[in-house]
Amino acid sequence: MPPDAALLALGDGGSMGRCHSDVPLDQVVGSVSRPDDFDADFRPRHRHLADRLDRVRSALAGGELLPPVELIRLGDLYFVADGHHRVAAAREAGRLLIDARVLTICTVAYGMACLRLAHLRSKAAEREFLLRVPLPDPVRRDLWLDRPADWLRLADAAEAWGYRHALECGRPMDRATLAMTWWNDEVVPELDRLRSDGIGVDLRDVELYSTALNRLERVGVGS
Repeated sequence: MPPDAALLALGDGGSMGRCHSDVPLDQVVGSVSRPDDFDADFRPRHRHLADRLDRVRSALAGGELLPPVELIRLGDLYFVADGHHRVAAAREAGRLLIDARVLTICTVAYGMACLRLAHLRSKAAEREFLLRVPLPDPVRRDLWLDRPADWLRLADAAEAWGYRHALECGRPMDRATLAMTWWNDEVVPELDRLRSDGIGVDLRDVELYSTALNRLERVGVGS
C-alpha cells in the first residue's frame, strides 16, 4: 500500500517523533522510498537486488546483529523508509518481529492493521466524518464502515442529534463535547438495547449503530 495514499485517506494529524521498538512484521505493509523495487511481500522485483538480499540473509542466519530498520507508523500500519532487504530477509526467516526506529504520524482516522488499499475510500469518508464529529481516540480506534455513504449519513444524524441536544440544554457546545455526548447518551444506550436483544453481537459498535440507523431511515423513522 502506498504510504502517501494511506496518509491522504486517514488525514495527517502531525508527527509524534521517533522511538525504538520491536515491530510485528505482518504490520509492515509498504515502502516509503522504494515501492518499485519490492513487491507486497518485500521480495525484490529486480535481479540486481538479489545479491544484496543474499548478503543480508547470510548475516541474519549467522547471528550478526543488524542495525534497526527505519519505519513510518500510521496507526497499526508500518512503512519502510530504510531497511527493505532486512525486512525481506526477516520475513523469509519466519521472524515475527523486527528491530526498528519508528517515526509515528498521528492520523485523523485510525489505521487498523487490517487496512488495505481497497479500504482507503471508506477511510477517507471516515476522516471527513471525524472532522465533523470529533470523537476521542479510544472510540476512533474501533471505527469501521465498509460504505463511504454510511459515514455521511452518520455525520448528518450525529449533527442533527447535537443540534436538538444543544437546544434542549439552552447553551452551545463545542464539536468535541457534542460528539462525546452523542456517543455516550445516544449511541451507547442504543447499542446496549440492541445487544440485550441479541442483535449485532458480532458487529463493531459503529457498524451496529449505523445498521440500526439505516433500518430506521428505510421505514421512515427519525433518529
